[in-house]
Amino acid sequence: MTAAQTQHVEHINECTLESVIDLIRDADKPMVFKGLCHHWPLVQAGLESAQSAMTYLRQFYQGMPVTAYYVPPEQHGRVFYNEQLDGFNYQAGRLDFNQLLDRLSQEMIKDMPAGMYMGSTDIHQCLPGLGAQNSLDLAPMQPLTSIWLGNQTKVAAHYDFPLNLACNVVGKRTFTLFPPEQISNLYVGPMELAPGGQDISLVDMANPDFERFPRFQQALDASLTAELSPGDVLFIPSMWWHHVRGVDDFNVLITHWWRDTPGFLGRPNNALLHSILSLRSLPKAQRQAWKSIFEHYIFDHDDVDDSHIPDNVKGMQTKPLDELTARKIRADLINKLKR
Repeated sequence: MTAAQTQHVEHINECTLESVIDLIRDADKPMVFKGLCHHWPLVQAGLESAQSAMTYLRQFYQGMPVTAYYVPPEQHGRVFYNEQLDGFNYQAGRLDFNQLLDRLSQEMIKDMPAGMYMGSTDIHQCLPGLGAQNSLDLAPMQPLTSIWLGNQTKVAAHYDFPLNLACNVVGKRTFTLFPPEQISNLYVGPMELAPGGQDISLVDMANPDFERFPRFQQALDASLTAELSPGDVLFIPSMWWHHVRGVDDFNVLITHWWRDTPGFLGRPNNALLHSILSLRSLPKAQRQAWKSIFEHYIFDHDDVDDSHIPDNVKGMQTKPLDELTARKIRADLINKLKR
């Protein structure tokens, strides 16, 4: 995509956390809140230097090993598969957090550094106390707050079910985001085997092969780019695909994941797996019939008039679904899956 074609995520300046929460409540597109976390101590330390940020982080470490990824220099930081797509191009291991920071410092002075990356790690378990002054107060949403750090690594386009307020705290980071309906143009890899456990696009964003992936141009045309400076916060709606590139020698991101429906409703991905098991191999005519049923009961239910059914017998058709009914459905489903 050329610079003239690049579409940027909407930027919102001089906002408070309260106004951010109001803006994202019903938002269906990404937004960047400029400088929302610029005052955090970790952001200020990173603006001094990468080493100042590392020193600040070290004071919170209590010895819990972390999972880190090593990407050989010839991969140019791309966290991906091997050539056969039956394994990965990196090595993962558990190590001391201070050792990871030391290794990142060593890679900074190399002409062709290896990629070093720590993915989503619970901030309260790994670095207890860090979140007190370096996270967003989203108590009503009960978010999972995680820290990510590394050097100039590239994480392939993937989606997450939770909503996300991603705080770019050290270094610069670029997100390329794709609407959920672009899935067919992203050339997604194997579902059972993926870096980080989440389905990813096979397209190399740094050098797209349009002969192999011709429809990817359509995805690019629909994409949005967010170039984040230290202190910027990106809102990523549920299910939006996003490719993430660390720009500087040392980058830190703090994310806040939450769902806007009760946890007792379960994970939608489980419904997808069950559908692959039960529906995908049916003849096309039967799949189309089930598509109509799913549209009626699931995807278009807001527009369905079910007033012909008395409220006291609606059962699982009750809107919204209550916890007791949800538990009954779960128990019934578990029993049927055992047969």
